Amino acid sequence: MLQRKDNNRPDGRRVRGEDNRRRIVDALLKLVAAGTVSPSAEQVATEAGVGLRTVFRHFADMDSLYREISERMTAEIQPIVQRPHEADDWRGRIVELIDRRAQVFERLLPFKIAGDAHRHGSPFLTTEQSAIVKTLRQTLRSAVGPKFADEKLRFEALDQALSFEAWRRLRVDQGLSARDARAVMLLASEALSAARSSGR
Repeated sequence: MLQRKDNNRPDGRRVRGEDNRRRIVDALLKLVAAGTVSPSAEQVATEAGVGLRTVFRHFADMDSLYREISERMTAEIQPIVQRPHEADDWRGRIVELIDRRAQVFERLLPFKIAGDAHRHGSPFLTTEQSAIVKTLRQTLRSAVGPKFADEKLRFEALDQALSFEAWRRLRVDQGLSARDARAVMLLASEALSAARSSGR
């Protein structure tokens, strides 16, 4: 007697492929978070518990892997980024903004370092960098309000002082702790705020 094919049953190979891909992405996240800027296929295979051939098959499309990593990190930090401000004045909102950026930048720092190292060969990472800069500028403009944002050079100075690049330099090149890096950003924002208040 012929058995009818169950079209609702998931294809075994497809399920295994998706599971392997998830394990590869997990391995990449773990290795990069630990400070490995360019994990080798061998390192990923060992960490993921899959064969080297499986890793090479997925590594053939690195941009799709970068996209999956980005989606996971975005889902993790989005609640922090989108939380409404509690302060009524723009100075208070800047302090809140710096606190949030310190959290987000610190979490993303190893991934940003790794991404920057590979950006030249990745259309996705190039586009992602532009999107990050645009989002950070928008959130800053929203925090300080239109009056400050319309002061072009002062706004640009504040944008630079509170940027991901500034955080990376403070933490990596200057060797500051996350706490001290946050304090430096606060001092920079206070100096620019004071200069605005005094009309300089």
